[in-house]
Amino acid sequence: MSGAAFLSIRNGDILRLKDVPHLAPAEFRDHILRGVDSGWRIVSLFGKPIADRYVRLYAVMANDRQGSLSLCSADVTDQYPALTGECPQAHWFEREIAEQWGVIPKGHPWLKPVRFHEVYRFGTDAWGRDPSKKILPGVTDFFQVRGEEVHEVAVGPVHAGVIEPGHFRFQCHGEKVFHLEISLGYQHRGVERSLIGAPAKRVFHYMETLAGDTTIGHATAYAQAMETLARCKVPARAQALRGVMLELERLANHAGDLGALAGDVAYLPTASYCGRIRGDFLNLSALICGSRFGRGMILPGGVRFDLDEKNIAELLSRLNGIYKNLCGAVNLLWDSPSVMNRFEGTGTLSAEACENLGLVGIPARACGLERDIRFDFPAGIYRLAQLPVSTYTSGDVFARAYVRWLEVQRSVDFLQNQLATMPEGPVSETLAHPASETLTVSLVEGWRGEICHVAMTDKHGHIAHYKVVDPSFHNWMGLAMALRGEPISDFPLCNKSFNLSYCGHDL
Repeated sequence: MSGAAFLSIRNGDILRLKDVPHLAPAEFRDHILRGVDSGWRIVSLFGKPIADRYVRLYAVMANDRQGSLSLCSADVTDQYPALTGECPQAHWFEREIAEQWGVIPKGHPWLKPVRFHEVYRFGTDAWGRDPSKKILPGVTDFFQVRGEEVHEVAVGPVHAGVIEPGHFRFQCHGEKVFHLEISLGYQHRGVERSLIGAPAKRVFHYMETLAGDTTIGHATAYAQAMETLARCKVPARAQALRGVMLELERLANHAGDLGALAGDVAYLPTASYCGRIRGDFLNLSALICGSRFGRGMILPGGVRFDLDEKNIAELLSRLNGIYKNLCGAVNLLWDSPSVMNRFEGTGTLSAEACENLGLVGIPARACGLERDIRFDFPAGIYRLAQLPVSTYTSGDVFARAYVRWLEVQRSVDFLQNQLATMPEGPVSETLAHPASETLTVSLVEGWRGEICHVAMTDKHGHIAHYKVVDPSFHNWMGLAMALRGEPISDFPLCNKSFNLSYCGHDL
Protein backbone atom coordinates (compact mmCIF):
# COMPACT_ATOMS: atom_id res chain seq x y z
CA MET A 1 0.00 0.00 0.00
CA SER A 2 1.37 3.39 -0.93
CA GLY A 3 0.49 6.98 -1.71
CA ALA A 4 -1.56 9.58 0.16
CA ALA A 5 -3.94 6.87 1.41
CA PHE A 6 -1.19 5.20 3.39
CA LEU A 7 -0.02 6.20 6.86
CA SER A 8 2.31 3.70 8.51
CA ILE A 9 2.68 3.61 12.28
CA ARG A 10 3.86 1.11 14.89
CA ASN A 11 2.08 -0.35 17.87
CA GLY A 12 1.91 2.39 20.50
CA ASP A 13 2.77 5.33 18.22
CA ILE A 14 0.98 8.67 18.66
CA LEU A 15 -0.23 10.82 15.78
CA ARG A 16 -2.35 13.89 15.26
CA LEU A 17 -5.92 13.27 14.16
CA LYS A 18 -5.50 15.64 11.25
CA ASP A 19 -2.67 13.49 9.90
CA VAL A 20 -4.90 10.43 9.36
CA PRO A 21 -5.41 10.16 5.56
CA HIS A 22 -8.94 11.21 4.61
CA LEU A 23 -10.48 9.55 1.54
CA ALA A 24 -13.70 9.54 -0.44
CA PRO A 25 -15.87 6.48 0.44
CA ALA A 26 -15.07 4.69 -2.82
CA GLU A 27 -11.33 5.34 -2.35
CA PHE A 28 -11.60 4.18 1.27
CA ARG A 29 -13.11 0.91 0.10
CA ASP A 30 -10.58 0.39 -2.68
CA HIS A 31 -7.69 1.15 -0.32
CA ILE A 32 -8.82 -1.54 2.14
CA LEU A 33 -9.46 -4.13 -0.58
CA ARG A 34 -6.06 -3.51 -2.19
CA GLY A 35 -4.43 -3.82 1.20
CA VAL A 36 -6.13 -7.16 1.95
CA ASP A 37 -5.12 -8.46 -1.48
CA SER A 38 -1.49 -7.58 -0.72
CA GLY A 39 -1.33 -9.27 2.68
CA TRP A 40 -2.79 -6.72 5.10
CA ARG A 41 -5.74 -7.49 7.36
CA ILE A 42 -8.40 -5.48 9.18
CA VAL A 43 -7.60 -4.94 12.86
CA SER A 44 -10.40 -2.47 13.54
CA LEU A 45 -13.11 -0.80 11.46
CA PHE A 46 -15.47 1.58 13.21
CA GLY A 47 -17.45 4.81 12.96
CA LYS A 48 -17.31 8.06 14.90
CA PRO A 49 -20.17 10.59 14.59
CA ILE A 50 -19.19 14.13 13.66
CA ALA A 51 -21.62 16.63 15.21
CA ASP A 52 -24.65 14.54 14.16
CA ARG A 53 -24.01 15.53 10.55
CA TYR A 54 -22.21 12.46 9.28
CA VAL A 55 -20.14 9.50 10.44
CA ARG A 56 -16.40 9.26 9.97
CA LEU A 57 -15.24 5.72 9.31
CA TYR A 58 -11.79 4.69 10.49
CA ALA A 59 -9.89 1.61 9.34
CA VAL A 60 -6.86 0.20 11.12
CA MET A 61 -5.03 -2.46 9.11
CA ALA A 62 -2.03 -4.60 9.98
CA ASN A 63 0.81 -6.15 8.03
CA ASP A 64 2.10 -8.85 10.35
CA ARG A 65 5.28 -9.51 8.38
CA GLN A 66 6.30 -5.85 8.40
CA GLY A 67 5.05 -5.06 11.90
CA SER A 68 3.26 -2.03 10.44
CA LEU A 69 -0.19 -0.54 10.96
CA SER A 70 -2.05 1.52 8.37
CA LEU A 71 -4.79 4.06 9.10
CA CYS A 72 -7.26 5.86 6.88
CA SER A 73 -10.70 7.48 7.22
CA ALA A 74 -13.74 8.49 5.16
CA ASP A 75 -16.93 10.47 5.82
CA VAL A 76 -20.29 8.85 5.06
CA THR A 77 -23.89 9.87 5.66
CA ASP A 78 -26.62 7.31 5.00
CA GLN A 79 -24.68 4.64 3.12
CA TYR A 80 -21.37 3.61 1.58
CA PRO A 81 -20.23 0.75 -0.71
CA ALA A 82 -19.87 -2.41 1.41
CA LEU A 83 -16.59 -4.26 1.76
CA THR A 84 -17.89 -7.63 2.95
CA GLY A 85 -18.80 -9.12 -0.44
CA GLU A 86 -15.13 -9.03 -1.44
CA CYS A 87 -13.59 -8.96 2.05
CA PRO A 88 -15.33 -11.37 4.50
CA GLN A 89 -13.24 -10.18 7.44
CA ALA A 90 -15.17 -6.89 7.32
CA HIS A 91 -18.49 -8.72 7.79
CA TRP A 92 -19.09 -8.21 11.51
CA PHE A 93 -17.48 -4.75 11.60
CA GLU A 94 -19.89 -3.44 8.96
CA ARG A 95 -22.90 -4.90 10.73
CA GLU A 96 -21.80 -3.15 13.92
CA ILE A 97 -21.39 0.18 12.09
CA ALA A 98 -24.90 -0.15 10.65
CA GLU A 99 -26.35 -0.93 14.06
CA GLN A 100 -24.56 1.82 15.95
CA TRP A 101 -24.69 4.70 13.50
CA GLY A 102 -27.51 3.98 11.04
CA VAL A 103 -25.15 3.89 8.07
CA ILE A 104 -25.93 1.17 5.53
CA PRO A 105 -23.04 -0.76 3.92
CA LYS A 106 -24.78 -1.03 0.55
CA GLY A 107 -24.39 -4.47 -0.96
CA HIS A 108 -23.60 -6.25 2.31
CA PRO A 109 -24.62 -9.90 1.71
CA TRP A 110 -25.95 -10.58 5.21
CA LEU A 111 -26.86 -7.30 6.87
CA LYS A 112 -28.51 -7.74 10.26
CA PRO A 113 -27.94 -6.34 13.76
CA VAL A 114 -25.13 -7.62 15.96
CA ARG A 115 -26.40 -6.81 19.46
CA PHE A 116 -29.42 -5.78 21.53
CA HIS A 117 -28.93 -2.14 22.48
CA GLU A 118 -30.18 1.37 21.90
CA VAL A 119 -29.18 3.11 18.71
CA TYR A 120 -26.49 5.73 19.21
CA ARG A 121 -27.29 8.21 16.43
CA PHE A 122 -30.47 10.05 15.46
CA GLY A 123 -32.64 7.59 17.45
CA THR A 124 -32.67 5.06 14.61
CA ASP A 125 -30.43 2.57 12.90
CA ALA A 126 -30.02 1.03 9.46
CA TRP A 127 -33.24 -0.99 9.92
CA GLY A 128 -35.36 1.87 11.33
CA ARG A 129 -35.79 0.06 14.63
CA ASP A 130 -37.40 1.73 17.62
CA PRO A 131 -34.80 1.59 20.45
CA SER A 132 -37.52 1.92 23.11
CA LYS A 133 -38.73 -1.62 22.40
CA LYS A 134 -37.26 -4.42 24.45
CA ILE A 135 -37.03 -6.90 21.59
CA LEU A 136 -35.85 -5.21 18.43
CA PRO A 137 -37.06 -6.59 15.09
CA GLY A 138 -34.33 -7.97 12.88
CA VAL A 139 -32.21 -9.44 15.66
CA THR A 140 -34.15 -12.72 15.68
CA ASP A 141 -34.51 -13.09 11.90
CA PHE A 142 -32.30 -16.16 11.52
CA PHE A 143 -30.97 -17.60 8.29
CA GLN A 144 -32.84 -20.77 7.34
CA VAL A 145 -32.01 -23.78 5.20
CA ARG A 146 -35.10 -25.39 3.68
CA GLY A 147 -35.49 -28.89 2.33
CA GLU A 148 -36.71 -32.36 3.12
CA GLU A 149 -35.53 -33.55 6.56
CA VAL A 150 -33.76 -30.24 7.27
CA HIS A 151 -34.52 -29.05 10.80
CA GLU A 152 -33.45 -26.38 13.28
CA VAL A 153 -31.88 -26.82 16.69
CA ALA A 154 -31.88 -23.78 18.99
CA VAL A 155 -29.48 -23.58 21.96
CA GLY A 156 -29.54 -20.75 24.51
CA PRO A 157 -29.33 -17.89 25.15
CA VAL A 158 -29.79 -19.21 28.70
CA HIS A 159 -27.25 -21.94 29.49
CA ALA A 160 -26.57 -24.20 32.43
CA GLY A 161 -24.15 -23.21 35.19
CA VAL A 162 -22.21 -19.96 34.88
CA ILE A 163 -22.01 -19.79 31.07
CA GLU A 164 -22.73 -16.32 29.70
CA PRO A 165 -25.76 -15.76 27.45
CA GLY A 166 -25.49 -16.48 23.74
CA HIS A 167 -27.83 -18.05 21.21
CA PHE A 168 -26.81 -20.73 18.70
CA ARG A 169 -29.14 -21.65 15.83
CA PHE A 170 -28.21 -24.82 13.91
CA GLN A 171 -29.59 -25.78 10.50
CA CYS A 172 -29.21 -29.54 10.35
CA HIS A 173 -29.85 -32.49 8.08
CA GLY A 174 -30.10 -35.34 10.52
CA GLU A 175 -27.02 -34.95 12.74
CA LYS A 176 -25.04 -32.99 10.14
CA VAL A 177 -24.75 -29.22 10.59
CA PHE A 178 -25.31 -27.27 7.38
CA HIS A 179 -25.09 -23.86 9.00
CA LEU A 180 -24.60 -22.35 12.46
CA GLU A 181 -25.71 -18.81 13.23
CA ILE A 182 -24.43 -17.21 16.43
CA SER A 183 -26.46 -14.42 18.05
CA LEU A 184 -24.80 -12.44 20.85
CA GLY A 185 -25.35 -9.08 22.51
CA TYR A 186 -27.55 -10.17 25.40
CA GLN A 187 -25.43 -8.31 27.94
CA HIS A 188 -24.31 -5.27 25.98
CA ARG A 189 -23.03 -2.81 28.60
CA GLY A 190 -22.23 0.33 26.61
CA VAL A 191 -18.66 0.37 27.88
CA GLU A 192 -17.20 2.26 24.93
CA ARG A 193 -19.69 5.10 25.34
CA SER A 194 -18.87 5.27 29.06
CA LEU A 195 -15.23 5.99 28.27
CA ILE A 196 -15.99 9.33 26.61
CA GLY A 197 -14.49 12.12 28.68
CA ALA A 198 -11.83 9.91 30.34
CA PRO A 199 -9.44 9.79 32.09
CA ALA A 200 -11.61 9.22 35.17
CA LYS A 201 -11.40 6.92 38.19
CA ARG A 202 -14.18 4.57 37.06
CA VAL A 203 -12.57 3.89 33.67
CA PHE A 204 -9.97 1.41 34.86
CA HIS A 205 -12.67 -0.69 36.51
CA TYR A 206 -14.35 -0.96 33.12
CA MET A 207 -11.08 -2.03 31.53
CA GLU A 208 -10.48 -4.78 34.08
CA THR A 209 -13.98 -6.19 33.54
CA LEU A 210 -14.32 -5.88 29.75
CA ALA A 211 -13.72 -9.64 29.71
CA GLY A 212 -13.18 -10.85 33.26
CA ASP A 213 -10.81 -13.66 32.31
CA THR A 214 -8.64 -11.17 30.40
CA THR A 215 -8.18 -8.55 33.12
CA ILE A 216 -4.44 -8.11 32.52
CA GLY A 217 -4.74 -8.12 28.72
CA HIS A 218 -7.32 -5.33 28.47
CA ALA A 219 -5.91 -3.33 31.39
CA THR A 220 -2.47 -3.39 29.74
CA ALA A 221 -3.88 -2.31 26.37
CA TYR A 222 -5.64 0.65 27.98
CA ALA A 223 -2.61 1.60 30.06
CA GLN A 224 -0.39 1.52 26.96
CA ALA A 225 -2.82 3.78 25.11
CA MET A 226 -2.94 6.35 27.92
CA GLU A 227 0.85 6.26 28.32
CA THR A 228 1.30 6.91 24.62
CA LEU A 229 -1.13 9.83 24.61
CA ALA A 230 0.64 11.30 27.67
CA ARG A 231 4.10 10.50 26.24
CA CYS A 232 4.98 8.60 29.40
CA LYS A 233 7.96 6.23 29.53
CA VAL A 234 7.14 3.20 31.68
CA PRO A 235 10.02 1.89 33.87
CA ALA A 236 11.71 -1.33 32.75
CA ARG A 237 10.83 -3.18 35.95
CA ALA A 238 7.15 -2.34 35.49
CA GLN A 239 7.25 -3.62 31.91
CA ALA A 240 8.78 -6.90 33.12
CA LEU A 241 6.11 -7.27 35.81
CA ARG A 242 3.37 -6.65 33.23
CA GLY A 243 4.86 -9.41 31.10
CA VAL A 244 4.87 -11.75 34.09
CA MET A 245 1.19 -11.03 34.76
CA LEU A 246 0.21 -11.46 31.10
CA GLU A 247 1.88 -14.85 30.92
CA LEU A 248 0.38 -16.00 34.22
CA GLU A 249 -3.05 -15.05 32.84
CA ARG A 250 -2.25 -17.07 29.72
CA LEU A 251 -1.10 -20.09 31.74
CA ALA A 252 -4.20 -20.13 33.95
CA ASN A 253 -6.60 -19.98 31.02
CA HIS A 254 -4.72 -22.46 28.82
CA ALA A 255 -4.53 -24.95 31.68
CA GLY A 256 -8.25 -24.52 32.32
CA ASP A 257 -9.08 -24.94 28.62
CA LEU A 258 -7.01 -28.11 28.27
CA GLY A 259 -8.86 -29.55 31.26
CA ALA A 260 -12.23 -28.50 29.86
CA LEU A 261 -11.44 -30.07 26.47
CA ALA A 262 -10.62 -33.29 28.29
CA GLY A 263 -13.92 -33.02 30.13
CA ASP A 264 -15.85 -32.58 26.88
CA VAL A 265 -14.62 -36.00 25.71
CA ALA A 266 -15.20 -37.52 29.17
CA TYR A 267 -11.49 -37.98 29.91
CA LEU A 268 -11.63 -37.30 33.61
CA PRO A 269 -7.99 -37.62 34.75
CA THR A 270 -6.78 -34.55 32.82
CA ALA A 271 -10.05 -32.70 33.43
CA SER A 272 -9.74 -33.14 37.19
CA TYR A 273 -6.06 -32.29 37.42
CA CYS A 274 -6.23 -29.21 35.17
CA GLY A 275 -9.16 -27.76 37.06
CA ARG A 276 -7.02 -27.65 40.18
CA ILE A 277 -3.86 -26.57 38.33
CA ARG A 278 -5.69 -23.59 36.81
CA GLY A 279 -6.39 -22.48 40.37
CA ASP A 280 -2.71 -22.89 41.24
CA PHE A 281 -1.74 -20.49 38.44
CA LEU A 282 -4.40 -18.02 39.54
CA ASN A 283 -2.96 -18.16 43.04
CA LEU A 284 0.41 -17.04 41.67
CA SER A 285 -1.26 -13.85 40.42
CA ALA A 286 -2.82 -13.44 43.87
CA LEU A 287 0.62 -13.80 45.44
CA ILE A 288 1.81 -10.80 43.42
CA CYS A 289 -1.13 -8.41 43.75
CA GLY A 290 -3.76 -9.98 46.04
CA SER A 291 -6.22 -10.76 43.22
CA ARG A 292 -6.41 -14.12 41.46
CA PHE A 293 -7.46 -12.33 38.26
CA GLY A 294 -4.84 -9.60 38.56
CA ARG A 295 -7.23 -6.77 39.36
CA GLY A 296 -5.49 -3.75 40.79
CA MET A 297 -2.08 -4.72 39.37
CA ILE A 298 -1.89 -2.58 36.22
CA LEU A 299 -2.17 1.20 36.20
CA PRO A 300 -1.30 3.82 33.58
CA GLY A 301 2.38 4.55 34.12
CA GLY A 302 3.35 1.11 35.41
CA VAL A 303 2.12 -1.33 38.08
CA ARG A 304 0.93 -1.00 41.68
CA PHE A 305 2.83 -3.90 43.25
CA ASP A 306 6.49 -4.91 43.28
CA LEU A 307 8.26 -8.16 44.15
CA ASP A 308 11.08 -8.66 46.61
CA GLU A 309 13.63 -11.49 46.47
CA LYS A 310 11.59 -13.66 48.81
CA ASN A 311 8.46 -13.31 46.63
CA ILE A 312 10.44 -14.08 43.48
CA ALA A 313 11.96 -17.20 45.02
CA GLU A 314 8.53 -18.42 46.12
CA LEU A 315 7.01 -17.71 42.71
CA LEU A 316 9.75 -19.67 40.94
CA SER A 317 9.46 -22.59 43.33
CA ARG A 318 5.69 -22.81 43.03
CA LEU A 319 5.78 -22.28 39.25
CA ASN A 320 8.16 -25.19 38.77
CA GLY A 321 6.00 -27.49 40.87
CA ILE A 322 2.78 -26.48 39.10
CA TYR A 323 4.36 -26.93 35.68
CA LYS A 324 5.59 -30.42 36.57
CA ASN A 325 2.07 -31.41 37.59
CA LEU A 326 0.62 -29.88 34.43
CA CYS A 327 3.04 -31.81 32.21
CA GLY A 328 1.87 -35.06 33.73
CA ALA A 329 -1.80 -34.17 33.32
CA VAL A 330 -1.62 -32.88 29.75
CA ASN A 331 0.64 -35.60 28.38
CA LEU A 332 -2.08 -38.06 29.33
CA LEU A 333 -4.19 -36.48 26.58
CA TRP A 334 -1.70 -37.04 23.78
CA ASP A 335 -1.08 -40.63 24.93
CA SER A 336 -4.77 -41.56 24.95
CA PRO A 337 -6.07 -43.01 21.62
CA SER A 338 -9.69 -42.31 22.59
CA VAL A 339 -8.92 -38.61 23.18
CA MET A 340 -6.94 -38.25 19.98
CA ASN A 341 -9.73 -39.94 18.02
CA ARG A 342 -12.12 -37.21 19.19
CA PHE A 343 -9.67 -34.32 18.77
CA GLU A 344 -8.10 -35.07 15.39
CA GLY A 345 -10.12 -34.08 12.33
CA THR A 346 -12.89 -32.45 14.37
CA GLY A 347 -13.95 -28.86 13.61
CA THR A 348 -11.31 -28.32 10.95
CA LEU A 349 -10.64 -24.86 9.49
CA SER A 350 -8.40 -24.29 6.49
CA ALA A 351 -5.67 -21.67 6.48
CA GLU A 352 -7.48 -20.00 3.56
CA ALA A 353 -10.72 -19.68 5.54
CA CYS A 354 -8.76 -18.38 8.49
CA GLU A 355 -7.12 -15.69 6.31
CA ASN A 356 -10.41 -14.71 4.67
CA LEU A 357 -12.18 -14.33 8.01
CA GLY A 358 -9.30 -12.45 9.63
CA LEU A 359 -9.03 -14.82 12.60
CA VAL A 360 -6.50 -14.11 15.34
CA GLY A 361 -4.92 -15.86 18.32
CA ILE A 362 -5.11 -19.60 18.88
CA PRO A 363 -7.48 -20.45 15.97
CA ALA A 364 -5.19 -18.62 13.54
CA ARG A 365 -2.00 -20.20 14.84
CA ALA A 366 -3.68 -23.63 14.81
CA CYS A 367 -4.13 -23.15 11.05
CA GLY A 368 -0.41 -22.48 10.60
CA LEU A 369 -0.56 -18.66 10.55
CA GLU A 370 2.28 -16.99 12.45
CA ARG A 371 0.11 -14.26 13.93
CA ASP A 372 1.14 -13.09 17.41
CA ILE A 373 1.34 -9.49 18.66
CA ARG A 374 4.23 -10.38 20.98
CA PHE A 375 6.31 -11.23 17.92
CA ASP A 376 4.87 -9.06 15.12
CA PHE A 377 4.05 -5.86 17.05
CA PRO A 378 6.02 -6.18 20.31
CA ALA A 379 5.58 -3.61 23.07
CA GLY A 380 7.00 -3.36 26.57
CA ILE A 381 9.08 -6.31 27.72
CA TYR A 382 8.37 -8.23 24.50
CA ARG A 383 10.65 -5.87 22.59
CA LEU A 384 13.54 -7.32 24.57
CA ALA A 385 12.39 -10.87 25.33
CA GLN A 386 10.38 -12.28 22.46
CA LEU A 387 8.60 -15.63 22.61
CA PRO A 388 8.62 -17.94 19.57
CA VAL A 389 5.26 -18.13 17.79
CA SER A 390 3.55 -21.46 18.54
CA THR A 391 1.76 -22.92 15.51
CA TYR A 392 0.28 -26.14 14.19
CA THR A 393 -1.17 -26.78 10.74
CA SER A 394 -4.16 -29.14 10.93
CA GLY A 395 -6.68 -26.47 12.00
CA ASP A 396 -8.76 -28.91 14.05
CA VAL A 397 -9.59 -29.31 17.74
CA PHE A 398 -6.29 -31.12 18.29
CA ALA A 399 -4.34 -28.22 16.75
CA ARG A 400 -6.12 -25.67 18.92
CA ALA A 401 -5.40 -27.80 22.00
CA TYR A 402 -1.78 -28.45 21.05
CA VAL A 403 -1.04 -24.78 20.33
CA ARG A 404 -2.20 -24.04 23.86
CA TRP A 405 0.24 -26.63 25.18
CA LEU A 406 3.13 -25.20 23.16
CA GLU A 407 2.31 -21.74 24.47
CA VAL A 408 2.23 -23.04 28.05
CA GLN A 409 5.77 -24.36 27.70
CA ARG A 410 7.08 -21.12 26.21
CA SER A 411 5.29 -18.96 28.78
CA VAL A 412 6.87 -20.97 31.59
CA ASP A 413 10.33 -20.45 30.04
CA PHE A 414 9.61 -16.73 29.75
CA LEU A 415 8.51 -16.47 33.38
CA GLN A 416 11.53 -18.36 34.66
CA ASN A 417 13.87 -16.03 32.74
CA GLN A 418 12.08 -12.81 33.69
CA LEU A 419 11.76 -13.62 37.38
CA ALA A 420 15.45 -14.58 37.53
CA THR A 421 16.64 -11.41 35.76
CA MET A 422 14.17 -8.77 36.94
CA PRO A 423 15.57 -5.26 36.22
CA GLU A 424 16.06 -2.87 39.09
CA GLY A 425 14.27 0.45 39.48
CA PRO A 426 10.83 1.93 40.13
CA VAL A 427 7.59 0.27 39.08
CA SER A 428 5.57 3.32 38.06
CA GLU A 429 5.84 6.77 36.55
CA THR A 430 3.54 9.77 37.02
CA LEU A 431 1.24 10.22 34.06
CA ALA A 432 0.75 13.64 32.47
CA HIS A 433 -2.54 14.74 30.88
CA PRO A 434 -3.07 13.21 27.41
CA ALA A 435 -2.16 15.29 24.38
CA SER A 436 -5.02 17.02 22.56
CA GLU A 437 -6.53 15.90 19.24
CA THR A 438 -4.36 12.83 18.92
CA LEU A 439 -4.85 9.12 18.23
CA THR A 440 -3.08 5.93 19.20
CA VAL A 441 -3.49 2.21 18.50
CA SER A 442 -2.57 -0.14 21.35
CA LEU A 443 -2.14 -3.86 20.62
CA VAL A 444 -1.64 -6.64 23.19
CA GLU A 445 -1.57 -10.42 22.71
CA GLY A 446 -4.11 -11.59 25.25
CA TRP A 447 -4.45 -15.29 25.95
CA ARG A 448 -7.26 -15.56 23.38
CA GLY A 449 -5.41 -13.47 20.81
CA GLU A 450 -5.09 -9.93 19.55
CA ILE A 451 -6.56 -7.14 21.68
CA CYS A 452 -6.87 -3.76 19.98
CA HIS A 453 -7.67 -0.45 21.71
CA VAL A 454 -7.95 2.75 19.66
CA ALA A 455 -8.08 5.99 21.64
CA MET A 456 -8.78 9.50 20.32
CA THR A 457 -8.63 12.74 22.30
CA ASP A 458 -10.46 16.05 21.88
CA LYS A 459 -9.01 19.55 22.06
CA HIS A 460 -8.90 19.33 25.87
CA GLY A 461 -7.03 16.02 25.94
CA HIS A 462 -10.07 14.02 27.08
CA ILE A 463 -11.17 10.81 25.37
CA ALA A 464 -13.39 11.76 22.44
CA HIS A 465 -13.78 8.22 21.12
CA TYR A 466 -12.59 4.82 22.28
CA LYS A 467 -12.84 1.58 20.33
CA VAL A 468 -12.10 -1.89 21.71
CA VAL A 469 -11.79 -5.04 19.59
CA ASP A 470 -11.57 -8.19 21.68
CA PRO A 471 -10.14 -11.25 19.86
CA SER A 472 -13.56 -12.89 20.13
CA PHE A 473 -15.01 -10.26 17.78
CA HIS A 474 -12.78 -11.64 15.01
CA ASN A 475 -13.19 -15.31 15.87
CA TRP A 476 -16.88 -16.10 16.45
CA MET A 477 -17.44 -16.54 12.72
CA GLY A 478 -14.54 -18.99 12.69
CA LEU A 479 -16.46 -21.21 15.11
CA ALA A 480 -19.52 -21.08 12.86
CA MET A 481 -17.45 -22.17 9.86
CA ALA A 482 -15.70 -24.94 11.83
CA LEU A 483 -19.11 -26.55 12.51
CA ARG A 484 -20.13 -26.84 8.86
CA GLY A 485 -20.37 -30.48 7.88
CA GLU A 486 -19.78 -31.64 11.47
CA PRO A 487 -22.20 -33.69 13.59
CA ILE A 488 -24.05 -31.42 15.99
CA SER A 489 -22.78 -33.55 18.88
CA ASP A 490 -19.31 -32.10 18.22
CA PHE A 491 -20.45 -28.56 18.96
CA PRO A 492 -19.49 -28.52 22.67
CA LEU A 493 -15.99 -29.73 21.85
CA CYS A 494 -15.52 -27.27 18.96
CA ASN A 495 -16.94 -24.44 21.04
CA LYS A 496 -14.52 -25.13 23.88
CA SER A 497 -11.58 -25.39 21.48
CA PHE A 498 -12.25 -21.74 20.53
CA ASN A 499 -13.45 -20.70 24.02
CA LEU A 500 -14.54 -17.22 22.95
CA SER A 501 -15.84 -14.44 25.16
CA TYR A 502 -19.47 -13.34 25.13
CA CYS A 503 -19.02 -10.23 27.24
CA GLY A 504 -15.76 -9.31 25.45
CA HIS A 505 -17.82 -9.21 22.26
CA ASP A 506 -20.72 -7.27 23.78
CA LEU A 507 -19.01 -4.00 24.67
